Amino acid sequence: MSDNVEPDTNCFIVCGLGSLGQYCVSVLKEFGVTVNAIEAEERSHWEIPDLPDLLDDLLIGDCRQPKILVQAMIHQCRAILLVTSNERINIEAAFAARSLNPHVRLIVRSAQDTLNEVLSENLGNFVAFEATQLPVPSFALAALGGETRAFFTLEKQLLRVARVQIDAQHPWSDRRQLFELNTSNRRILSHTPATGHIPIGLYRWNPDTLVRTGDTISYVEATERFMPHTVAPFPAPRTTKRTIAKQILATITQKQAWQSLQQKLQQIWQEGSQTQRVAIVSSFVMLSLFFVGTLLFKLQYPTLSWQDALNVALVLLIGGYDNLFGQLQLTFRIPWWLHLFSLGLTITGTVFVGILYATLTERVVAARFQFMRRPPIPKTDHVVLIGLGRVGQRIAALLQDLNQPLVGLHVTPLDPGILPRIPLIVGNIRNALTKANLATAKSIIAVTDDEVANLELALRAYAANPTANLVIRTFEPRFSENVAKLLPHARVLGAYALAAEAFAAAAFGENVLSLFRLNNQTMLVTEYQIETGDTLTGLLLAEVAYGYGVVPILHQRLGQEPFKFMPSEDVRLQEGDRLTVLATIEGLQRIERGTTNARIWQIQITKALSAEAVFEGAMAIARISGCEIGLARTLMSHLPRTLPIGLYLHQAHRLVRELSKVQVSAQLLRR
Repeated sequence: MSDNVEPDTNCFIVCGLGSLGQYCVSVLKEFGVTVNAIEAEERSHWEIPDLPDLLDDLLIGDCRQPKILVQAMIHQCRAILLVTSNERINIEAAFAARSLNPHVRLIVRSAQDTLNEVLSENLGNFVAFEATQLPVPSFALAALGGETRAFFTLEKQLLRVARVQIDAQHPWSDRRQLFELNTSNRRILSHTPATGHIPIGLYRWNPDTLVRTGDTISYVEATERFMPHTVAPFPAPRTTKRTIAKQILATITQKQAWQSLQQKLQQIWQEGSQTQRVAIVSSFVMLSLFFVGTLLFKLQYPTLSWQDALNVALVLLIGGYDNLFGQLQLTFRIPWWLHLFSLGLTITGTVFVGILYATLTERVVAARFQFMRRPPIPKTDHVVLIGLGRVGQRIAALLQDLNQPLVGLHVTPLDPGILPRIPLIVGNIRNALTKANLATAKSIIAVTDDEVANLELALRAYAANPTANLVIRTFEPRFSENVAKLLPHARVLGAYALAAEAFAAAAFGENVLSLFRLNNQTMLVTEYQIETGDTLTGLLLAEVAYGYGVVPILHQRLGQEPFKFMPSEDVRLQEGDRLTVLATIEGLQRIERGTTNARIWQIQITKALSAEAVFEGAMAIARISGCEIGLARTLMSHLPRTLPIGLYLHQAHRLVRELSKVQVSAQLLRR
């Protein structure tokens, strides 16, 4: 982000030219920098065909060896991206690189979160990503469909990215201009007219445009909860005997309580096993005999307290007949019928304990087998996830967190401890598709490690259910383009292509917090710490937003003041500020180079209706345009005049609106 970048800081090293490494090279070269690469073996095929032409130097060898790193110009490079498929090699190479260059930025592919934290503390200038984890939300949300395109958390606040198509009943339709949709917790990202094409980049919309039926609007908003809108309602909890018991207690005081109680008891009886039914009957008989026994002993021996009577009945029920009558020399006479009743209590208690033991044993065994047994396959409105490798498992975990019913298809069995609550079909996936209830599925996600297989399986699934959301994982760019043409309704996503932009951005020192796909572009949630000499220092947020084409979503002054979501465009950045933006890789490139979009609009101010209007107009001009207050006052004192400072379209429109509010007439002029 610095204005004065030394020539030797424009050199980068990429170690490992697998899928991720190749994409990292491609993205880095878009910044116009020098990229050297280290690969363990010679390769005859590249996923990106022109990759050898992109590289400034390609070295064959072990990236952990100091000699190889020196040849790759480790002493002069700005950052090294260690993205081989072997995490151990990446970590060892990070140590070797740090020993040769104490200042080089280390970008490491690693999923070891705990180890990454330790390495970050000890190595410094260290960033670690897991390539398969970054794009997972994109796959999951693509499958869910609906308005939500992404969600992420900043400062414990959930932010949601949505894309909504306006219908005639929508409250914005024919009622709101686009600028009015920007609020204290919302920012518009894009607008596509009903007859237009999806825009490339941000701010490609006129603020004064009236929202019409058929328009598509994308925006980011701070919200309290995840709202996919088309996500199926949370499934009702399965009725258990515990919940039934709670319902029984709740209905006792209600009208027709006894009828409800009877119904609940019938339900328990019908749902229980044979052993459980016997246990219920035994429990009922035991409790009845217990209360009857207590009453009989109290009536037969009035001198006994109620507590003693209860104790006698309880001792008999737990098998204490011999202890009570056989071992003790009683001073009082016990009638024969009470002896017989007491013996019956003991026998009943013994039988009940045996039945209780059998019931508990049954439950324990059933629970053990239940752990080993996966849930049944959903019948309708579910997600079919094909391929449960690293990416698939993470997608499944996320869908579970969102309470989405799903079924997984995988070639080989998974360990019982991996995603135990997900129904799983194992074996030949082509044959397994027929068992996944495809015809009634909501979405199909094909994320195996074979992109050709993903295409074939997706086509088979589409034939069975043309209305389902289709998400396909690919690797090679040309293949992705061809699949997108073949299946225009499908979402075609390349996991490594998505992750590469985060790795490349991190190589330039940016803190990438998350990423997602929107309008066929990768959007990066990126955090900046404003430093002296940065290309952001001293700029208004309006200049940052429209000049670089990014969307500021969080600002904090010097780490002291409370942070602000969707901050005002009139904030001027200072050293020490913290700024989080949504940006494409092109936007990050412009910030890195300090290259802003052209200011092609001016404001012609014709008249002010009062002295107060002159004063308020000058304040609005200085606040929104960023010019000196003295210049603004001079201009307002000699109307009509044209503001000599060029503005961006959105900035100019806002200034005209604010001047109108204080009774100052103005209009836009194109330079």
